[in-house]
Amino acid sequence: MGNIYDGAFRTILNDCRKLIIPVINEIFGETYTGEEEIRFFPNEHFLDQQDEADKERITDTNFTIFGKTPKKYHLECESSLPDGKITVRLFEYDAQIALDEGTVTEETLTVTFPNTAVLYLRTYKKTPDKMKYVIVTPGGTVQYDVPIMKVQTYSLDDIFRKGLLMLIPFYIFSHEKSFPEYNSNEQKMEELKAEYQEILNRLDELEQKEVIGAFDKRTIIELSGDVINEIAQKYENVQKGVGGMMSGALLETSARKIKTTAEIEKQKRIATRMLQDGELSIDKIAMYTELKVEEVEKLAGLQTV
Repeated sequence: MGNIYDGAFRTILNDCRKLIIPVINEIFGETYTGEEEIRFFPNEHFLDQQDEADKERITDTNFTIFGKTPKKYHLECESSLPDGKITVRLFEYDAQIALDEGTVTEETLTVTFPNTAVLYLRTYKKTPDKMKYVIVTPGGTVQYDVPIMKVQTYSLDDIFRKGLLMLIPFYIFSHEKSFPEYNSNEQKMEELKAEYQEILNRLDELEQKEVIGAFDKRTIIELSGDVINEIAQKYENVQKGVGGMMSGALLETSARKIKTTAEIEKQKRIATRMLQDGELSIDKIAMYTELKVEEVEKLAGLQTV
């Protein structure tokens, strides 16, 4: 089950990289603008094990943000009950990431640990607000916190106000305890559907304002559907209700894309004919066809070839 959630988490971070920035700002108190370069690194690491074969570990995300000072980050997504094992696993990952990129100069090894955080999809009474590493060395003790983001504590308004759009596929976790009621109560089901319709409407609005692109919106909707279908396996009405809404929105988005592409191509054909006639300026052709001036100029350049 966890693989679906981990897969959705990795997909949205790798395919919609700009959505990482608000989350990093929220967790670590950074002030990134969203214009910074984000560079991902291999997620597969082999941990050296004495007297046994090396163990492969796959991190959820391992990347560097190039702001004023480049900083390395490591995020993990977790849906299970806190049991202490994840802290050990995180440290293994972090140590191997640091070692993989360590440098040796005159027999001096320098390693840099990443800024690490965990996104908990489910919040339990045992879920702490932070984890902590305490490393006791012959040269002294080093300790620092590993922050935790509790996805269920963020309301829909919080998510959109803070730009935490990568949390949307996991928003359904905040409703998980009410699945039995949604599944048997039509009115409650309609209320949940209305909430997801609001999500779709607000994503449309962000796309229209060019805050996000069509690809980002489609990815968010698609992954939301995947997570809903996974988490609500035992609740058919929930799957058909909100899961069906996501599938319908995907089909609508695809149809709109096809329609938009066809319309743009038609406008370009009209602009090309106008250019061939040679009676109108590029500015007027752009105005009449509702194309950008740059697009008409490009078409004009093709005509002269």
